[in-house]
Amino acid sequence: MVVILMGVMGAGKTTVGRLLAARLGWSFYDADDFHPPANVERMERGQPLDDADRAPWLAALRDLIARLLADGKSAVLACSALRERYRRALVPDDAPPGAVRLAYLRGDSALLAERLSHRAGHFAAASLLPSQLESLEEPADAIVVDVAAPPEVIVERISRELV
Repeated sequence: MVVILMGVMGAGKTTVGRLLAARLGWSFYDADDFHPPANVERMERGQPLDDADRAPWLAALRDLIARLLADGKSAVLACSALRERYRRALVPDDAPPGAVRLAYLRGDSALLAERLSHRAGHFAAASLLPSQLESLEEPADAIVVDVAAPPEVIVERISRELV
C-alpha cells in the first residue's frame, strides 16, 4: 500500500509523513524531492506552478508508486496533490483497489500561515499559500485529519483508519 499524505503547504505533510512511515515500518518519500530544478526556482520566486510544470513531476511520482506496488513495498508519500486530476494522475492504471490511499491534512488558513511564518529551509515561498488554498479540491475519498492536533495524534488517527 502507498499512502499519499496530501494537503497545502504548512499542513505538516513531511513531519507527519516521516512519523507515520516510522510507525508503520514503511519507507517515506517527499514529493518535493522529485521536482525538477525549474519548478523549484519558480516556487522560490513565489510563482505558482501550472499544469505543464506539474506534468513531469506527477509522472515521476506515478512511476515511483508503480515501482513500489510492483515490488510489493509499502510507503508513505507526502505530496500536495491539491486537485482531483493530480490525484488521479498519481495512481497507476494497474493499481489494485485500495493499494493507494489518501490521507488529507486539513487546516485552517490562519494556522497554516502562522506555521509558514516560522518555517525555515524550504524552497517554496510562504506567499504561495493563497494560491494553494484556491487550487485545493478537497477529496471525497480520503482519511481527513485536522492539522491543529499534535503530529503524534494525527499519526495515530491515520494509522487506525488504515486498518
